[in-house]
Amino acid sequence: MTEPLKVGVAGLGTVGSSVVRILNEKAELIAARAGRPVVVTAVSARDKGRDRGLKLDGVAWHMDPSQLARSRDVDLVVEVIGGANGAAKSCVETAIEAGRPVVTANKALLAKHGVELARAAEEAGVAIGFEAAVAGGVPVVKVLREGLSANGVSRVFGILNGTCNYILTRMEKDRLSFAECLAEAQRLGYAEADPTFDVGGHDAAHKLAILSSLAFGVETDADGVYVEGITSITPLDLEMAEELGYRVKLLGIATRGPEGVEQRVHPSMLPRDSAIARVDGVTNAVEIDGDAVGALVLAGPGAGGDATASAIIADIVDIARGIRTPVFGIPAVQLTSPTRAPMGTHEGGYYIRLSVLDRPGAAAAIATRMAEQGISLRSIVQRGREPDFDRPSADPVAVVLITYATNEAALRRALDAIEADGHIDGVPQVIRIEKR
Repeated sequence: MTEPLKVGVAGLGTVGSSVVRILNEKAELIAARAGRPVVVTAVSARDKGRDRGLKLDGVAWHMDPSQLARSRDVDLVVEVIGGANGAAKSCVETAIEAGRPVVTANKALLAKHGVELARAAEEAGVAIGFEAAVAGGVPVVKVLREGLSANGVSRVFGILNGTCNYILTRMEKDRLSFAECLAEAQRLGYAEADPTFDVGGHDAAHKLAILSSLAFGVETDADGVYVEGITSITPLDLEMAEELGYRVKLLGIATRGPEGVEQRVHPSMLPRDSAIARVDGVTNAVEIDGDAVGALVLAGPGAGGDATASAIIADIVDIARGIRTPVFGIPAVQLTSPTRAPMGTHEGGYYIRLSVLDRPGAAAAIATRMAEQGISLRSIVQRGREPDFDRPSADPVAVVLITYATNEAALRRALDAIEADGHIDGVPQVIRIEKR
């Protein structure tokens, strides 16, 4: 009989518990697909007394995940502790030093330390599987790393955070405020008690840095990702997007062009009939533009215990079969240092919402500042109260500008001048318009 693959699971939260349960419940199916039995022989978590609804009879318990990683009873380590440093990093490093393959769902760890871990793993002759680190149950890592080997990829983009997509979907469909939808997402378990990492765009940025490395053969560069979150989006922005034929999504977008690699995470307006724009709720979706295959769209559950465990177990099965692919698709020593494309060189259309003070010459001054930077306006829409031609009001008026294609630097210069003129109240709302 073929020897079983002995698995140690470091971290028994929602995802880790799902991994253990599914490996137990589907042992026969997984053994048939892996070509050998896959059994959990060790686990690590801080609270041994907590009831997780798991059968752990005969399973070794380690309070220290690094101790689990070096245990002789473990052939493969699953790291689902989380965090870029600390116990998670030590656990993975220890496993590699001990010559054991690793499967992880830890996007922060890979975004920050992926290249050094990849080099260490490849020198040690062990695999690192991380399908679960990006887009949950959607197999985008395998597609980029293996399925599109014959393609040069020019762009990868999509919805990489289900929390933000859920909030924007509810805001749009039910005309609710950001705060109301965030509270609901927290109540349903879609958002953390401290949601900053998600709604601020940082979770998506880590995932995008990993996708960029896979797509373009460059080192992960999380610090090179331009990041905006969704906290400033209002129901009015979503209403205007609908009228203009768009939907607003928080997108992670990575492109490679003459200026280098551009990585950005921010709210974007997409044509309503585009594939990514139609994705609602907590679902993730990624589009990959390859020169041979064209545009490939993948969509599915981006989070949740079972969906993430599904991706982890897929990596375990590959390793059990003896499949060992370079961590980022090519040997780590061949990854190049990315040239960052300056955000100011980005070109496209823009949605701009201004709170304009009701005073003579304000509209003309705004148009002049745009013209000075060579920015052409496709449309101007005023929202709110009707103007009183007899006397100005002290209350500002919402004015929405839609530009033709321009570059980011020119737009920022125009907006800085408009703010300096004193004709607007508050900070301009800027949402980039993507073609698809």
